[in-house]
Amino acid sequence: MTTGQGPAQAVIDEFVGSAHGDVERVRELLAQYPELYDATAAWGETALGAAAHSGQREIAEILLAAGAPLDLCAAAMLGRIEEVATMLDLDPAQARATGAHGIPILSHATIGGQREIAELLVARGADPNAGAGGSPPLHGAVRSGDAGLVRWLLDRGADAGALDHEGKTALRRAEEAGDAAIAALLREDRPGAGAGTGV
Repeated sequence: MTTGQGPAQAVIDEFVGSAHGDVERVRELLAQYPELYDATAAWGETALGAAAHSGQREIAEILLAAGAPLDLCAAAMLGRIEEVATMLDLDPAQARATGAHGIPILSHATIGGQREIAELLVARGADPNAGAGGSPPLHGAVRSGDAGLVRWLLDRGADAGALDHEGKTALRRAEEAGDAAIAALLREDRPGAGAGTGV
């Protein structure tokens, strides 16, 4: 437990940074500073936002158990379809909203491998090509390793040539991950895109 003014910004920043994938450090810092669950890093991101766009289910659940309010991004990544549907009913425009770093809600669903939620979001107006140049939904599906979700997005017009924030296509990401099945799907959709194309 802490006293006084609470954790320094540097501690908050470390906590939010750790929420991108360091479960043990998140547990350690949260035990030391329980109020961190909803603190905001200097760059404007919360730990739950970090966990949501990183596909960190365990960390997200830890934060929710600590008191972090469930938001649409986390709900989409975690597969909480009833909560997602309720939030969309309250504000239909949220189907096209973005979370941390401008990452689309649909990408949060695909990062989590949540096809049912992806279907709901697209049915409510989400764009399968949102986030180009950042974190497109197709790249999220590649990250989740879900070939069926990749195919579903391609069938709905997702651009296999779209680039992410590092200038890489979904095919390049699949190749780097060693996912031959998804890479083959993407090559089939984009003739002429051979292995090692870089884009």
